This record gives sequence, C-alpha cells and structure tokens, in this order.
Amino acid sequence: MARNKSLLSRRDEKLIRRYHYWTEVERLRFDDALRILSEDEFFISESLIMRIIRNNCDKIKDISVSPVPRVRVPKLTKRHLEKLKIEV
Repeated sequence: MARNKSLLSRRDEKLIRRYHYWTEVERLRFDDALRILSEDEFFISESLIMRIIRNNCDKIKDISVSPVPRVRVPKLTKRHLEKLKIEV
C-alpha cells in the first residue's frame, strides 16, 4: 500500500493550522496542544506531530507558526552528581 503524497501534504497543512489554533487562538500551552492533536484529532505520536510542524511550518504563508525549539537534556552520570553535592 503506497502513501498518497497529496493526502499527506493536506494532512500536514491541517495539522499545522490546528496547532496554530490551539496555541495562538485558544492560548493553550504547546504540550497541551500536542496532546489534543495526538490523542483526539490526528491519532499520531506527539514526536511525529512536532517533526511535521518543524518540517512544514514555513510552507503556510497566511499564518505564523513557531514550533517549540528542541530541548537537549544533559546526560548526567552518578559521578557528575557527586561533584555537585554540597557538603554542609
């Protein structure tokens, strides 16, 4: 079964417009908007939704969509944490 690029493109545009609606019109936090889009509207993972928004937000000219920047979590080891301990 092949994927229909036209349908995927239309889905992506609709998803971006819904993300804009939830975050800008309804003023929801982005994580709440992602949950609604994932669980109630599009039934795809939140990570896929963010990837679609990041890859396509510049293609829609009549609205301004700013995806949430990627956050990198530092890798802390037990040794790092031991160095941060404050002795009293």
